[in-house]
Amino acid sequence: MRKVFVLVALAFMSCEKEEIAPTSCNCGLVLSDDVTDYSVVIRNECSGNSKKFWLQPGDWMNAYVGSHYCITNIDSW
Repeated sequence: MRKVFVLVALAFMSCEKEEIAPTSCNCGLVLSDDVTDYSVVIRNECSGNSKKFWLQPGDWMNAYVGSHYCITNIDSW
């Protein structure tokens, strides 16, 4: 019985939580928006950098402050 307990304890100690990395670094959190020029400021989820992007009016309507948004024509910033 003691051997079984030791084996189970070793099995639990060897398990590590796997970090899931983002699949792409062109997405982030919308921090602010500006209706005058249809722009948004997005904080990149990989680097933590913030950048201003100018969108088409239809795309701007779907980029809500506080939402997750991806820029498709750029790899990362």
